[in-house]
Amino acid sequence: MAYESSAEPIKLGYLFDFVLPDGYPKEMRDDLTQSFELVFEDGLANGVIDRPIEIVFREVEGLPKGSVKAVIDAYGELVDEGCLAVFGPAITDNCVPTKEAIEERFRVPAISVTGTEDWLGEWTFSLSMGSMNDEPIFWADLIAKRGLDDIGVLVEQSLVGETYLNSFRIACRDKGLRIVAVENIAQVAQDIGPAVRKLHEAKVQCLVHCGFGFGVVLINPVLQELDWDPPRFMGTSFQNAWINKIVWDAVVGWVGLDQYDDANTVGQQFLDRYQARYGRRPEYCVPVVNRDLATVLLRAFADARPLSPRGVRDALERIRMLPAASGAPGTRISFGKWAHRGWMGPGFLVARRLDPDGVTAYLVDRFGEA
Repeated sequence: MAYESSAEPIKLGYLFDFVLPDGYPKEMRDDLTQSFELVFEDGLANGVIDRPIEIVFREVEGLPKGSVKAVIDAYGELVDEGCLAVFGPAITDNCVPTKEAIEERFRVPAISVTGTEDWLGEWTFSLSMGSMNDEPIFWADLIAKRGLDDIGVLVEQSLVGETYLNSFRIACRDKGLRIVAVENIAQVAQDIGPAVRKLHEAKVQCLVHCGFGFGVVLINPVLQELDWDPPRFMGTSFQNAWINKIVWDAVVGWVGLDQYDDANTVGQQFLDRYQARYGRRPEYCVPVVNRDLATVLLRAFADARPLSPRGVRDALERIRMLPAASGAPGTRISFGKWAHRGWMGPGFLVARRLDPDGVTAYLVDRFGEA
């Protein structure tokens, strides 16, 4: 019965549009795929699916450091290898042009963690690690709760930065907050001393960063030179702190938005399973977000009729109210026709802050809580 009982694995493309730096810890690199592997292994063992799922991994340098072409070419390679769906790309400036290529050339469904709604389309789904429309509302809420006003903004010169700023202006208007100074900065780590000094001269009460995150990597020496430690807020660029110590040190002192909430029992139960399988307990956003992505994809592969790119796309649209491991307790995932953004409710984001020890992050606030 060997011939009749075996089947080729389902192929999932994993398009990572950012080349991790040299020295990135091996265990954290493993976190990128091990959540997927664990969910898929359990799905096979429990009979959710009747064949293994193979992850085909591509790591390329897209924007802001590389090019869109590298990302689109990698997507095409994954399609040529027979992937029925692709996780990625993730960075907004890569996602928007790649979506066009998916619709025009590839027609293989993709799910991303990008924060832009411009990614969403016939073949493109999102479990976003933030939202450039939602996050600024959360910033305004955090700032208003602290009785602050007179805001200074550092904006990366990119699609991400400009989209954040436009949404933040509306959120501040709704909260009665005032943006008194806006300074443009580069997408990558460069000297931002002049921009920070101008905000200091404007006597702003707090700082807000709009962008992917690398633009503020060199901010701390300037703040130290000015002997200035204002309250400062950033979006899900906060989650980049796990890339290396340089980024972590730059983010210390900021209140940022995250998707790891240790009160989420679904997430904690998954980490129990992760620890039992791999011998470590990674208490940060990537493993729990990837668990949610893997759970969604497992359901779609199991329900695809036929097992083809279009069948997987249609199965994704049938997913309803799955309990999420990431976000605040009670966060759910649902898709539908013309509803390709999965998080239900504002609790998929929480506010966290890092300790200077390079290890500890703690909850600051949940959206909407008094």
